[in-house]
Amino acid sequence: MLLRIRTVVAAAMLTVAAYATAVEMNGHPTTYVVQKGDTLWDISARFLKKPWLWPEIWQANPQVANPHLIYPGDVLSLAYLDRVVARQEPGPRQEAPITGIPLSEVEPFLKELSVVDRIDHLPYVAGLEDNRLRATSGQLAYVHGLDGAAVGQRYAVVRPTVRYALPKPTEDLDASGRTTPGSGNLWKDFTVPNKRPHQQLGYELAKVNVGTITRVPSGNVDVATLALQGTGDGREVRAGDRLVPVGATPYDLQFFPHVPAPGTDGLDVRVLAVADMLLSGGARDVIALSAGSAQGVDNGTVFSLWRQGSHVKHVMKAPNSSQMDDSRVDGNNRLTMPDEYAAHAMVFRTFDNVSYALVMEGIKPVLVGYNARHPDATE
Repeated sequence: MLLRIRTVVAAAMLTVAAYATAVEMNGHPTTYVVQKGDTLWDISARFLKKPWLWPEIWQANPQVANPHLIYPGDVLSLAYLDRVVARQEPGPRQEAPITGIPLSEVEPFLKELSVVDRIDHLPYVAGLEDNRLRATSGQLAYVHGLDGAAVGQRYAVVRPTVRYALPKPTEDLDASGRTTPGSGNLWKDFTVPNKRPHQQLGYELAKVNVGTITRVPSGNVDVATLALQGTGDGREVRAGDRLVPVGATPYDLQFFPHVPAPGTDGLDVRVLAVADMLLSGGARDVIALSAGSAQGVDNGTVFSLWRQGSHVKHVMKAPNSSQMDDSRVDGNNRLTMPDEYAAHAMVFRTFDNVSYALVMEGIKPVLVGYNARHPDATE
């Protein structure tokens, strides 16, 4: 039996400027059948020079079904006569809707990492079974600070690894959550002074294991007993690790790439870190940015990333000067170079003052300290 396919066609005017900058008809497909494994960024890029302007077309076509839910088998088309016409032909809908970005690229950052404002109030592992230095699944950890916990409750064991702050973007933490001596010095001379005052942005927590409470403090016992039950990929637990309740932490990957909210205009946003402690990142690498939901950043927000122009020694005026030839701060006998575009990145997870973004495309590596600006920025 043939399925009747309902076609929804709607048309609306885009501004000449938006169309001229967004839509590149040369090589633009007349129609496209959505494939399993596609992402919303991939599809947007098939039709537009600037994928982050995709929502403007769909929002101008209110008759079209929710554009966040596009399924493999759907037929999409975009045409321009004297106006932009968006068309969607629903397919069989036998697969899950496509996601904004590849889940495989960001899954660890959705399930294993989080950023919190403070860690001093969290319960912590005070000791381990048999006075071990490390413990793993099937062994016991003794936890202090779990007042009010009940037998059977499940907790994730997490480890503070990084403290995000400005102007110094990252500080590595030891097992007790204290700053490692000398941490962050690698970036001290590299990071351009930030316009925002000194601010602590949050602590990144990495999940190392999970467990269930089997005994609560009572009598002369000051600690709760946690039976570690992590799967095969669970890491070893050590004294000083923190605990957070295991709960549903839903994440949304059905979002469109879009420009930053108006409230973010003029906000000084920086690249805080590149995944895996790398010195630089490229396409499909995850970066941390110094803005989150408190600044109006949400999933799908697209930024362009820029290297701030160097201040080089004026060799004609001061040929014998001992000044550095590539400084991040201005000074006498220096010439200021222009800022340089590096890449575009799209946010996929936000916290209060920090967000994770995936580098989507670019022409240069992205380094810690780079500026995040409007995706249409030209300088």
